[in-house]
Amino acid sequence: MELLICVINREERLDEILSGFLELGITGATVVNSEGMGQLVAGGVPVLEGLQTLLQRSRPHNTMIFSVIDSPEKVQAAVDMLQGLLHGLESPGTGIVFTVPVSRVIGLAQELPGSPQ
Repeated sequence: MELLICVINREERLDEILSGFLELGITGATVVNSEGMGQLVAGGVPVLEGLQTLLQRSRPHNTMIFSVIDSPEKVQAAVDMLQGLLHGLESPGTGIVFTVPVSRVIGLAQELPGSPQ
């Protein structure tokens, strides 16, 4: 099992991402509206010149999605889907995706009947 964490700067893609998760058999995710560090530091704190450039291309808000995923195949399929929908995460200001191994989960809902395994 892995915890997939995705921070996206394109909120307009959220519905597509969640629909994509369902198509892959990922039936549970949590969505949190968030703010990047750059926006918080910009509030009156002197900022280094390099950080000012970063702030100019950042968005004020982003969305964090996280989901515990039970198989490596689903994790890879989710990452591929995210890269496709977000047009490559290598471009600055697009978002980030990472996973963390999960050794124990309590309270995880079972898969929906008929969902892909």
